[in-house]
Amino acid sequence: MTNGSASPTKGKFTAMLVCWILGIGSAISWNSLMTIGDYYYKLFPRYHPERVLTIVLQPFALGTMAILFYKEASINTRKRNLIGYILFCTSTLMLIVLDLATSGRGGITPYIGICAIVGAFGVASALVQGGMTGDLSFMCPEFIRSFLAGLAASGVLTSALRLMTKAVFRKSNDGERNGAMLFLGITTFVEFLCTLLYAFFFPKLPIVKFYRSKAALEGSQTVSADLAVAGIQTEQNEEAGDDTQQQERLSNKQLFFQNIDYALEAFLGHLVTLSIFPGFLFENTGKHQLGSWYPLVLIAVYNLWDMLSRYIPIVKCLRLSRRGLMVGVLAQFLLIPAFYFTAKYGDQGWMILLTSFLGVSNGYFTVCIFTDAPKGYKGPEQNALGNMLTLCLLCGIFAGGALGWLWLIGNESF
Repeated sequence: MTNGSASPTKGKFTAMLVCWILGIGSAISWNSLMTIGDYYYKLFPRYHPERVLTIVLQPFALGTMAILFYKEASINTRKRNLIGYILFCTSTLMLIVLDLATSGRGGITPYIGICAIVGAFGVASALVQGGMTGDLSFMCPEFIRSFLAGLAASGVLTSALRLMTKAVFRKSNDGERNGAMLFLGITTFVEFLCTLLYAFFFPKLPIVKFYRSKAALEGSQTVSADLAVAGIQTEQNEEAGDDTQQQERLSNKQLFFQNIDYALEAFLGHLVTLSIFPGFLFENTGKHQLGSWYPLVLIAVYNLWDMLSRYIPIVKCLRLSRRGLMVGVLAQFLLIPAFYFTAKYGDQGWMILLTSFLGVSNGYFTVCIFTDAPKGYKGPEQNALGNMLTLCLLCGIFAGGALGWLWLIGNESF
């Protein structure tokens, strides 16, 4: 194999920045849809948009991710990620087209159309988040941390943009709709930018070429297309040595049981978070002085602390041990009764504070899980482990979204 000028250090900061932007692109479409929830609640007040759309997304994301995880050893990662980003871009554009075609009217038909687009978001999420996590798992930890930080930054970006567009258009006719459409237009452009970055810039960075060349030498079949784009030729070797490498690779079952605590943490942590966010924050926190701004402020506060907390593990003394991480994730379940009693008896200040805690716990534990998961595996095994943890995360999101409906028990509007 020829790896040219590939280097284990050259271009590291640039690669981290690109990973951060690609992390934004992996979630900004979905976060945008959640952030314009106030607009969709105005159009579809009886259809519980935040809860329904979350539930619609997850079967598509989970089913696609399960198939990809089963076939990950032979899937072309470059095609997988590019298809995902392109699907995000076109689906977000379709939200704008659908709204224009229906002139911003409510009703069941436009709602079904939005649900169909959300299904495409689910497929794209599985393609990109699993593909990028697996791809970055055999590179340096800073890359996966930057990607996860970018994923959280997408929430902050969407919240900030939504608050600005709501403020700008608040006095104009049909202001909420105009703000939402401008907001979705910006999101579409960001997804297009991510597609170009991943297609033409990221694979040519020296440090990325170095890690992908190393993974190919260890038997990875998922990086050959990216190496070809970077101008690195891989030798097709069918000798017994390559067969031995494939046989020596740990199976997915072995990887799962060696990392079962991390898998459970990814599942349980997101189960708690998604049982509260975003449905509970939009529908079960009551009416307060902030009025229609209240849920947007809660979403913005959550996203801000979710992003900031993802940088906490950079400080070594603030990292938890493997056992401490499990204790911390289990302690998150205390947030469920805390939100219940705060919504019932507390004012908006206490709810904002509690939402901050939810963001901190989700961001901090997510980064710890994906960066502390055992290293030292071969490239193909690290790729499989990254995909496995993403699958467990999506299972937790699905379970949390389903359990979030329990908050509506006894609610007259339900």
